[in-house]
Formats: sequence, structure tokens, C-alpha cells
Amino acid sequence: MMARVIVPLADCPEHRHQVTDWLWQAFGHGASREFYAAIVDSSLRREGLPITFIALDDGQPAGTVGLWRCDLLTRQDLTPWLAALYVDERQRGKGLGRELQRFTIDFSRRAGFANLYLYATFSGYYERYGWEPMGDGIEYPALPVHLYRLPAG
Repeated sequence: MMARVIVPLADCPEHRHQVTDWLWQAFGHGASREFYAAIVDSSLRREGLPITFIALDDGQPAGTVGLWRCDLLTRQDLTPWLAALYVDERQRGKGLGRELQRFTIDFSRRAGFANLYLYATFSGYYERYGWEPMGDGIEYPALPVHLYRLPAG
């Protein structure tokens, strides 16, 4: 029986279209699918930034997360970012969101980053996993968001 694994999307690029669709549908806010395809394609690497990871459950795509240089244009002074965390609807409630976070945090530590950042339009979820609120920010176009920091080192 195959286990759930998290790997760089570069290890299984045949799933990049699924990841693109997830990101576009979940975070699109009027941007084109091609925009998200360019983001995914630019992060098909095994090290360095940006990088996209994919969770596979019995070989099938179950979720994704990115580690990006910047995920919030108004806060380009902060880097790197845990970005575009997405769990397929059929996989929710099984702890995969936590596993994707942990994997990205561990990868960040090994890469030598002192802190990791993220933003969300909601609150209450990331705090459960140790993320520290940093206040609010603005995402384009004028969408208020909550900023978080996690010491990765």
C-alpha cells in the first residue's frame, strides 16, 4: 500500500496542470489560468525559490503548497513565504494541511531561513500551528489580509 508523500512538483510534473487548476480556482480573484500556470511552471525545481510541493495520496494529487520569495506585493521586504496552501476537497479533514505546513517549515529550516511568512484572508487556522500574527496588510486589489510569521530556524 502506498503512503502519502510530499515531494517537489518537479519530481512529478505531470501533475502541474492539476496544481494550476487548484490555485486558479482557489485564489484566482480574476487572474487568468495562464497567470497561475506561469507561477507553477516557474516553481518546478527541487531547491531554491520559488518551489512548489505536491502531496500524493496513493499516487494521486491530494494537495499543494509553495515556498516563494514573495507572496504579498505590499510586503516585498519579507521572505520567504509559505504560499498557496491548498488541500483537495476530498482530502480535507485528514491533517494534510498541517503536514504540508510542517514539510515546508522543515524545508525552510534546512535551507537556512530564519523566518517564514504567510498571509490569509481569514484568521484562526494558522494560529493553531504556531504562526504569530504580525498585523494586517493589503493584497491587490485593496483586499485586507492578516500577516503571520513563524520562526523557522
